[in-house]
Amino acid sequence: MEATVAERGQITLPKAARDALGLTKGTKLKIEIENGRLVLRKDVADALSRVRGRFKLPPGVTTDDVMRELRGRAPGDPVDP
Repeated sequence: MEATVAERGQITLPKAARDALGLTKGTKLKIEIENGRLVLRKDVADALSRVRGRFKLPPGVTTDDVMRELRGRAPGDPVDP
C-alpha cells in the first residue's frame, strides 16, 4: 500500500488499511518514529474513555471475579479442592 504526502503535509490512508484497523472519521492516532519509520497506532485510551463507567457489575461481583472468569486462575490464587 502507498500514500502520498499532500501539499499541506496530509496523507490519505488507503481504504483497505482503514477497514482492517476499524478506523473511522474522528479516530485518534498516536504517531511515533521508531528506527526511521513512521508508526501510527490507534489511541485506545480514547476508546476506553468513551466506555468507562457504562458497565456496572452485579452486587457482590468484583473486577477480580470477572477477570478470573475470563482468564482463569491467577498466580497466587488459592486452588479449589
